[in-house]
Amino acid sequence: MLLTLASDAPAGAAPWWVMLIPALAMLGVVLCTLFAIMGVKSKLPAYATVGCLGLACALAFAMLLGYEDASGVVKAWQWFDISWGEGHGQTFSAIFGFYIDRLTILWMLFVTSLGTLIGLYASEYMSHDQGPGYCRFFMAFNLFVFSMSCLVMGANMLMLYLGWEGVGLCSYLLIGYFYKKPSAVAAGKKAFIVNRIGDLGLALGVYLTFVHFGTIEYAELFAGDKLQGYLSDVAHGHFEHIPMTAQMIPLLLTVGAIGKSAQLPLYVWLPDAMEGPTPVSALIHAATMVTAGVYLIARAYPLFQVSQFALPAVAWIGALTAFLAATIGMAQFDIKRIMAYSTVSQLGYMFAGLGVMTSIGAAAHVFTHAFFKALLFLCCGAVMHGFAGQLDLRKLSGLAKMKGWGIVSITMLIGCLNLVGFPVITSGYWSKDIILAEAFVRPSTGLVGWLLLITAGLTAYYTFRVFFRVFVGPVEYHPGEELHAHDDHAHGHAHDHGHGNVPAHGHAPNDAHDEAHGHFHPHAPGWAINTVLLILAILTFVAIPLVALSHGGWVGEMVHGSTAHFEAAHAEGGSHGSVWLAGLDPHKVMYYISGVVGVLGIVVAWALHYRGRREAAHAPAADAFKQAIGAVQRWAEHKWYVDELYDFLFRNPLWVLSQVFRYVDMLLVDGLVNTAGWLPSALGGRLRRGQHGLLQGYAGSMAGGLALFVVVVLLLVSKSA
Repeated sequence: MLLTLASDAPAGAAPWWVMLIPALAMLGVVLCTLFAIMGVKSKLPAYATVGCLGLACALAFAMLLGYEDASGVVKAWQWFDISWGEGHGQTFSAIFGFYIDRLTILWMLFVTSLGTLIGLYASEYMSHDQGPGYCRFFMAFNLFVFSMSCLVMGANMLMLYLGWEGVGLCSYLLIGYFYKKPSAVAAGKKAFIVNRIGDLGLALGVYLTFVHFGTIEYAELFAGDKLQGYLSDVAHGHFEHIPMTAQMIPLLLTVGAIGKSAQLPLYVWLPDAMEGPTPVSALIHAATMVTAGVYLIARAYPLFQVSQFALPAVAWIGALTAFLAATIGMAQFDIKRIMAYSTVSQLGYMFAGLGVMTSIGAAAHVFTHAFFKALLFLCCGAVMHGFAGQLDLRKLSGLAKMKGWGIVSITMLIGCLNLVGFPVITSGYWSKDIILAEAFVRPSTGLVGWLLLITAGLTAYYTFRVFFRVFVGPVEYHPGEELHAHDDHAHGHAHDHGHGNVPAHGHAPNDAHDEAHGHFHPHAPGWAINTVLLILAILTFVAIPLVALSHGGWVGEMVHGSTAHFEAAHAEGGSHGSVWLAGLDPHKVMYYISGVVGVLGIVVAWALHYRGRREAAHAPAADAFKQAIGAVQRWAEHKWYVDELYDFLFRNPLWVLSQVFRYVDMLLVDGLVNTAGWLPSALGGRLRRGQHGLLQGYAGSMAGGLALFVVVVLLLVSKSA
């Protein structure tokens, strides 16, 4: 039995200045647009972005420091106020305003701080494109932060939907930033279309919420008598008293959440989104936008608790997604794409956390993951930036031994340890274990726990597979395609950090003779990239005490008192011991079990990808293992052919159907329209021949017409006689 409580304290008034947080992001949009109009070709758009978002971050911290336990609403203006009757649900009212509670503050802290840091990183990373492209990038960057602010801070579901669609638009714009690359254009369209499927579910959920509860304002909805009555029924186990309409709402919201947060079956867009610039991958597709689905479920947690099916569905969707994405990540060679599948997998952890009733664990993992996954993506971006777009782990090795790559290597190691959840010294360990432990508390979620535990081992393996292949071992490197062809940093022209040919085995040239012959030289990151990497690495350690204490530490306190908070009575085995763990307390024993699993995954990666390796492309043990498992490796490398299955079931039939409609439109619809237009034209063409301007011709025509008229009259007279 679960006793669940929504935050039913009436909302007060929030300070007016919280509106400045999204306003500053919008100011960045306006400034970057003006810079583009004025033809600015400096780093001014980047510095304006960092300045605006830095001020927004300061205001987010001010919200934290000035927060009082009650939630608050600040109204900018009345957005909609429509009435068509006196009855229930016949008045639609929505403000353009912001709902501030601890959950809002928690999310905005890392949205604004990461936006500022990644903006600084992008000032160097995108510097090759100074000019219109540079302005366009930072305009979309600021627009994303504005949209995310509306999504998180919005006072109602309409504001959430506005931000939801806004971040989807910005994702499309930034994934397809290199619009002359066909793969980037295709990835942008794929992300946009797949997200539309989830967005339909969200829209229907919002509609049904208004129809059933008569409001979409958070303050009214969560404190309303109807929802509180349903929660009382849940506390007493009377789900049969709750209308199916109310139970359908969280299921529809789940469809929206799995689309935006890349869960089964709508996860396929996120790995392809790596076609966008690396700062986009770090900010949007690792730390902020993709957590929108997690935020939606956490914000609407009271609604999810009134359904018998919603949270179990969320738990299983998350666990299966986490496991599937981990198996695919194990077999990929593009290090940025591996991190993309890792993001999908970790988002699955967050969903599973919400599904097994640990909203604190889910929020804690969102918080820690935001920093260490942004760090991992930005480290991969530094490698890509320095090695002419090279991301294949079979063509890079020993970066930690190369001059100028020490900070990248150390911070990459810190990020990898956090992703693995290395015991005690990483924030990822503490946040992940809250979810794992809670999954084993009840018999009904034990299988979810085992699936997540297996995933933790797979995560440790593929994470350190990247580290052992790229950052340690023999020094060897080969530049990417940007050296001679298309560039992750430019629109269809080469962006060469070095010149000339690559040495036979890709080893770095060390003498003046090689330099004179123009061998490729990696481009080590500058101060902006290194500074951001160091700050993010430090923040991963700062996060440890914020999540490691009892009940999720500071993050637990932030969730407590928000709409995501609930109280659970672990009647199914809880504190007295888990049936899945031989009667042991999961919250104590899981620290040891998950630590052992993580270390074991690292050891396996060391044995297969570091021990005995003499060149970048081949690791004897890994190659032998790959040959032994045969087809399984190929299937995983091809992502279990899910994209091909979707092509067969959906994309290709829809393409054929679109071609049928195309020809129906061309031949039938356009044919009828063209025929209707052709007939008067043809008739006019025939008549035009008689309009030649010759008097004798007109006289002949008149005579002929008169003769025809006389003949017709005579025929009619004779017939009537």
